[in-house]
Amino acid sequence: MKYIKFLSVGIFFGILLVKSEAVSWFRIFEMFRFESFHMYGIIGSAVALGAIGIALIKKFKVKDLSGQIIEIPNKAKNYTSAIIGGSIFGLGWALAGACPGPMYVLVGTGAISMFVVIGAALLGTFVYGLLRDKLPH
Repeated sequence: MKYIKFLSVGIFFGILLVKSEAVSWFRIFEMFRFESFHMYGIIGSAVALGAIGIALIKKFKVKDLSGQIIEIPNKAKNYTSAIIGGSIFGLGWALAGACPGPMYVLVGTGAISMFVVIGAALLGTFVYGLLRDKLPH
């Protein structure tokens, strides 16, 4: 019963993704072909809201549920690994038509073929775990 709040938030998030058409393969395809602003608007809004949220957390020294002050460490200025990882992520997103969050939502909407994508994502995560020490971070 204590996990019902997480399930509720997940269901709400899934409904939001479906209603905003963020899980629509057509919308994702449109985005990668630079034919529509729809997905860029959704992603840009999320990035802007996240940046504002992070700034407020830092400014007001917000505490987590256990009472600890949330500390966000500064990131290194070397973006090479982020560019490589982001490119691999984007390629997978373009090929699958879904990023990690919407994969599960799409299964919920009846797109059973997403189980193949989820399996591939889990395999990729496993391989990353095996190679993590050898990769640039």
